[in-house]
Amino acid sequence: MSKKHLVFIINPKSGVERQKEIRQGIDSYLDKEKYSFEIRHTEFAKHGTILAHEASKNGAYAVVAVGGDGSVNDVVQGLLGTGTLLAIIPKGSGNGMARTMGIPLDTNEAIKVINKGNVVAMDVGFANERAFISNAGVAFDALVSKKFAKSERRGFMMYSWLVTKYMWLYKSWDWEITIDGRKITEQAFMVNVANGQQFGYNFKIAPMASYTDGLLDLIIIRRFPKILGGTLVVRAMNGTIVNSPYVTHLKGREITISNPALRLMQTDGDAHVCENIISFRIEQGAQKVIIP
Repeated sequence: MSKKHLVFIINPKSGVERQKEIRQGIDSYLDKEKYSFEIRHTEFAKHGTILAHEASKNGAYAVVAVGGDGSVNDVVQGLLGTGTLLAIIPKGSGNGMARTMGIPLDTNEAIKVINKGNVVAMDVGFANERAFISNAGVAFDALVSKKFAKSERRGFMMYSWLVTKYMWLYKSWDWEITIDGRKITEQAFMVNVANGQQFGYNFKIAPMASYTDGLLDLIIIRRFPKILGGTLVVRAMNGTIVNSPYVTHLKGREITISNPALRLMQTDGDAHVCENIISFRIEQGAQKVIIP
């Protein structure tokens, strides 16, 4: 029986030690009777998309995204519509989608998940036709994503500091939102469209979201007294944010968000310039992925 071929895509920015650790994990734990493999390194922004598409064209069984939600997003963009599977070794800052899927953060344990080969069809969201796997948003989370991407330091402490700092500085905006034909006008601090449950670090923005139900979860955090910001953070960490009186949660297939001044959004933690109207949709079961 011929072996199934895996292509591991690693961002060399992750550092020499981490690359060594991943290589050791593959050598020690990957089932070599079941899989053959190769390791590719990204060399520039969005290179992961090109490498993933090449891997698919060359007949790879699965592409293993080694990194965080941004790296996984890049790989998925190269795999959509190809039939090649996605696997994840979480090595990013927050690892929101891996945590949602229950993929272990430990490299060796994540490789053991690949060995078992349990496959599900994951929904993929689109924001103005830009694919996202975990979540996309405007307002406060887009600002934090932008600041986090520019910061020299990564990790939970840096992320927490940025959230705390800008929570006090950020002003709520007036938004026009349509979800499956229902119109809402809201002054909101954050508007997030989720497929996965969290931003990462177990900060659960949409704790009830399912990446297999064919629906997007719309989370609107309305203007709230800033002194209660810490309470909202605690609710996010313990999975009760939607119980807050300042939070509205709705599910739908098609969502439109607009504000004349809108220029910035984030998809899977990657901040970028956008139009002032964003249309969201979901494609059910668009990408097969190996999960525990």
